[in-house]
Amino acid sequence: MRIFANGSPYDVDAGATVTDFIRSRALDPRFVVVERNGEPLERERYDDVHLGEGDRLELVRAVAGG
Repeated sequence: MRIFANGSPYDVDAGATVTDFIRSRALDPRFVVVERNGEPLERERYDDVHLGEGDRLELVRAVAGG
């Protein structure tokens, strides 16, 4: 199944969750903010939201420091 993240296409397995995708990109879900199909997604739901064909994600990694 194909989704788009930050404008780039990715093939993911059927049934993959938002958490699965974030981890596949070598990111920690605790430090990533996700928008799915133009709507913000609560971090608590990452494990429960299954990706669908053509979903569009925007991922932003939180970085601390100054």
